[in-house]
Amino acid sequence: MAVHTSSAAEAAAPTTRERILTEALNLFAQSGYGGASMRELARRVGIRESSLYNHFPGKAAILEAIVAEHGPASSASRLEEPRYRQLARQPAAFCRQFALDLVEQWSDPREHQFQKVITAERNRVPGIRAKFADHFYAREQSLMTDYFRGFSLAGLISTPDPRETARLFAAGLIYIRLEHYVMGAAPSPRAKVIEAIDRYLAFFLSLIAAGHDDDNKKRKPKGETRGKAAPD
Repeated sequence: MAVHTSSAAEAAAPTTRERILTEALNLFAQSGYGGASMRELARRVGIRESSLYNHFPGKAAILEAIVAEHGPASSASRLEEPRYRQLARQPAAFCRQFALDLVEQWSDPREHQFQKVITAERNRVPGIRAKFADHFYAREQSLMTDYFRGFSLAGLISTPDPRETARLFAAGLIYIRLEHYVMGAAPSPRAKVIEAIDRYLAFFLSLIAAGHDDDNKKRKPKGETRGKAAPD
């Protein structure tokens, strides 16, 4: 039994690479990319400085790996998981799951550190800004558009442009993040954030509900013409 417990604990323990990335994120957030040294990083991880290079060729590669595992990259990866694929015909459940996962991400102290690092360093390290914007945001946006296009083709939502619908969905969530996690002196209580999410989702889903366009046509004022000249 003791051997089994030890093996389970070892399996759950972070790898050296994971420890390097965790400590690097802490160090970059505290000292900035330029002020962080590989020697200090090795000290924090508890390995020789030369051993760092067995995992990463340099400091820029470590920052790239951090970028690849946080922010839009993590959101994009979630969208490819089976639990999301199972919601490909459930727009309301899909939107709520995505929003709730974002709340968990926003509440993670590592995400706060990541945002601090990427905001400060994206213009200082060659290629990081372009990779962050063009690769990770583009990947997330493409996957999100695919879901909304699928909802539309299945007649589950009403939208003339799935891409813009996906962008509208994301924009509302970004505003909630700014309001409850960025602009205030302290993050809002989780219950308040969930209340804001639920209110936004109800509004957004009502905008794209199947048959929404038909309902609008039925509510047109009497005598309104549709591009035809009114009789004299």
